[in-house]
Amino acid sequence: MRLSASLRKGVSLLIFLLGGALFAQEKPQDWTHYVRTAGHGVSLQSVDSILLDARETNLYGIEVDNDPPGRYESFLDPKEKLEALTAMAQKAHAAGNFVFAYIAGTECITANADSSPHSLFKDHPDWVQRDITGRPAVFGGGVAFWVAKGDEDVWVSPYAKAWRKRYMELVGQIAATGIDGVYVDIPYWMTHFDGWEDTWASFDDYTVDAFRQKTGLNAKKDIKLGDFSDANFRRWVDFRTETLTGFMKEVNDTVKAANPKCKAIAEIYPGIGSEAVRVGSDVYEMYPVLDLITHEFGGGGGNAASKQPLDWFSYMVGMYTFRAFARDKPSWMLSYSWEKQPKVDPKEAMKNLFVSQLMAGTNSWDAQGHVMSESNDLGTRKRVYDWIAHNQMHFYQPRLPIAPIGVYFSPKTRDYFADTFMSSYQGFLDLLLQSHLEFQIVTPRTLSQFKGKVLILPDAKCLADTEISLLQGFAKNGGRLFLTEETGKYDETGAPRTKSFTESVTGKPLTAMREPIVQAQEWVYYPACPGKAYTEELKRNFNLAALNGNTEKTSLTDQLQQFRDTLKKFDYHPAITIEASPFSATQIALVDGRPHLFLVNFKGLKGKENPTQKPETGVKVLLADRQLKKAWFLDYLGETKPLTIQESDGQSSVSLPDIQKGAVVWFEH
Repeated sequence: MRLSASLRKGVSLLIFLLGGALFAQEKPQDWTHYVRTAGHGVSLQSVDSILLDARETNLYGIEVDNDPPGRYESFLDPKEKLEALTAMAQKAHAAGNFVFAYIAGTECITANADSSPHSLFKDHPDWVQRDITGRPAVFGGGVAFWVAKGDEDVWVSPYAKAWRKRYMELVGQIAATGIDGVYVDIPYWMTHFDGWEDTWASFDDYTVDAFRQKTGLNAKKDIKLGDFSDANFRRWVDFRTETLTGFMKEVNDTVKAANPKCKAIAEIYPGIGSEAVRVGSDVYEMYPVLDLITHEFGGGGGNAASKQPLDWFSYMVGMYTFRAFARDKPSWMLSYSWEKQPKVDPKEAMKNLFVSQLMAGTNSWDAQGHVMSESNDLGTRKRVYDWIAHNQMHFYQPRLPIAPIGVYFSPKTRDYFADTFMSSYQGFLDLLLQSHLEFQIVTPRTLSQFKGKVLILPDAKCLADTEISLLQGFAKNGGRLFLTEETGKYDETGAPRTKSFTESVTGKPLTAMREPIVQAQEWVYYPACPGKAYTEELKRNFNLAALNGNTEKTSLTDQLQQFRDTLKKFDYHPAITIEASPFSATQIALVDGRPHLFLVNFKGLKGKENPTQKPETGVKVLLADRQLKKAWFLDYLGETKPLTIQESDGQSSVSLPDIQKGAVVWFEH
């Protein structure tokens, strides 16, 4: 049974109060934390059918799309579309549901522009983004599946003042319909269509002038395009990100001015790597200026039916990172499950996608193929979404650390040294996930609150003075630093430091350190990063090992053991120890004051061929807290079952039932 909005808020508030000091910094959760959605085109004629679909397939939070600013005709006259949104909002609220409206970001399409004297580009050629040669970002039918033959697809500069003024007027009018959210799709610089990937656009007159006013530089002459060793290019990279973040902040301000209860939402398809820098939409920067973000994120391997086991780990790391960026805000996932892979049952692909999202604490979006609407199997949507509704408090309440190992996400290192940083960062998180150790992703915004004993710095080359000061404080207060390669060699602008942070900690120049060094449980330094080495080992061996369900002919177990041995040098003792294969990912966290384990299994999967896991068997959990006397097991799509905690030789332990796709385990005193 679906909770009403008022009752759910009351439940959240009660949990908030019962949690005491542990939850003192968390806000009571609103409807956005519990969304289970799918997309719909909306008109006055379709409102009732949308609500019927929502009711029959357990949708909570409904996406609707008629896009007033993203279609030139309604950009000029949105009256009919606004009326449909008003009716949709009223009827959704009467049904006890919520609804949010899709609009385009910097993209605008003119229908049948080839036979019309007017289009956005024909009427306003100065508004359009351009590459450094002056080529306009104007495209015809076929450039993407959503652009029909004869249409004109343009990408507008956010510095085109007349366009931006009109855009924000429309945003305010949409929010004023009573809709619960304004959902902005891909507010990007045009660098993602064929032939535009390396342009680092836009070099339209408005944008070039804005960059000149901010920096005194001429973007067309004073930067070395694509060269991160050039300080002026790095300023251009930062400027592009700041521009789109500022644009979305204005969207949020405009939404709230028209309707304080309305949410500002962005859909961003890049993940956490170099693609975020290229398109200029960085979710790390955008989370603070928005209510939430929807991630159109694949994480490697395409859709769920195509993913190999290693792709799934990349996907999990991306989602865990989004959750770390979001903090107390929700993260919605617009990822795809199946697109006519003949050997894969779409139902199984859908279940795999949803279970991975739940175990990461993100919200699910069901879609058919590679679009935002419909479903590959409505029966599966209904079944999974109903199960989520009954068990959602486990997945969507705040997940708080117990005794974590920290992994530092360095935004500026990712900006300027994306490939090397991401290889290290992904590798360390894979080591932790596959060792089933508790982890916490730490960022510059959360570094001062990190209470773990060990913090891994994955070749975090670029550190600001404020970050270094906090790291020094962490070490001074007994924290252990896991240093790698050129950590802290550069400042936050990418300029080299006289002495790197690593050199200041170790007291030795980087060039003098060829082998790993351990300093009396205070720090470890690895001149060759174990995270990068593990990333390479996984590429060589992991998928076949996961398919067969063993690691006997690989060095995976050796590298995992070496990593655990390094942690022992820090005298690290986990609160919860999990004995399981490296083919499952585990997150350990405190939820509602109770230790929880979130396990998702990828053993036996093969992309495009086999979507059915080999069960994870013989999993054993060891508990440091002997006061925990009760244990519960919730199998994915199953029922909650009690487990028996065994006491032997002063050790509390529990053996888990076989895990097919995933499970949640929690403990009580």
